[in-house]
Amino acid sequence: MKYTREESVSFFREHNRDETHFRHALAVEAAMRYFAGLYGEDEELWARAGLLHDIDWEITQSVENGHPVKGGEMLREAGYEEEIVRAELAHGWEFSGVEPISVMEKTLYAVDELTGFVTAVALVRPSRSVADLEVKSVKKKWKDKTFARGVDRRVIEKGAELMGEPLERLIENTIAALRPVEREIGLGA
Repeated sequence: MKYTREESVSFFREHNRDETHFRHALAVEAAMRYFAGLYGEDEELWARAGLLHDIDWEITQSVENGHPVKGGEMLREAGYEEEIVRAELAHGWEFSGVEPISVMEKTLYAVDELTGFVTAVALVRPSRSVADLEVKSVKKKWKDKTFARGVDRRVIEKGAELMGEPLERLIENTIAALRPVEREIGLGA
């Protein structure tokens, strides 16, 4: 069954009440839509995969409690496309055992953590915006291991490698993807 964006947002909100989680979902949705456009892929499918990738987070709270496997089950039971189920499972493949194979799966794996990192960098800037954010600023914070220490930089680097993209280009495209939705994800003045 193919769900609309509005139905997918409702499904996400039904299982996730925290506004921070919703903003992260919107950021990953925007990044996935952007990358789908770059690769000539189905933007709506990719965007739904990004939006729903953490559908189970407020239920599981951790990989030890079943994330992302529980999310895959939830999406499958709701009737989402198998490509979305696989992408959700593959974004946490170290725990689900579902290795990212498709371009969509590899992209979700890479941009999930990266959207969080880029957002964190933007939030400490005077503008609190991605409008004026440059790759060099992200790379500078990247080297500071005390900054956004919850973000697993190795996952992002592995994702870039899986995608065959230099890390700098992945960062540049992720910044560009977030610019149109910065207000919705809590950025900007």
